[in-house]
Amino acid sequence: MEPVEFGQLYERYAADVLRFALYLTGSRSEAEDITSETFVRAWTASDPIRVGTVKAYLFMIARNLHVDWRRRESRHGDLVTEPADPAPGPDEKSADRSALRAVIAALQQLPEIDRAALLMRTLEDLPYESIAAALGLSTAAVRVKVHRARLKLAALR
Repeated sequence: MEPVEFGQLYERYAADVLRFALYLTGSRSEAEDITSETFVRAWTASDPIRVGTVKAYLFMIARNLHVDWRRRESRHGDLVTEPADPAPGPDEKSADRSALRAVIAALQQLPEIDRAALLMRTLEDLPYESIAAALGLSTAAVRVKVHRARLKLAALR
């Protein structure tokens, strides 16, 4: 792989990583934290990339951060969630925003690894092989997880 300047890497993939983290966490502030930390880890990593694409590598880091933070959170008890603004805002008036919130809420009901596999496949169109490498699963297992996650989401609608 040819060397890539860090600024170019960030510009190219930051929005994708943020979107992936947002769907994983359901929280904008957590997603932003995960995105920042993902790029810090990618920048300071001494090991070569072991997955097929840079995007899959960044998603693997983001997912691992999400899992680690959830583990830490479960050991320390529930954290206070972001307080909701009681005044109706523009996003409350938008059907698209409410539909997005419904999708994010439905995604949060999926097991984390199923959610990660589904997001990598459907949102980012990563090949099953890259997803398998990023999640440490077989390609067949990833295909099953994506299929089952789609069925679960359809049932939640």
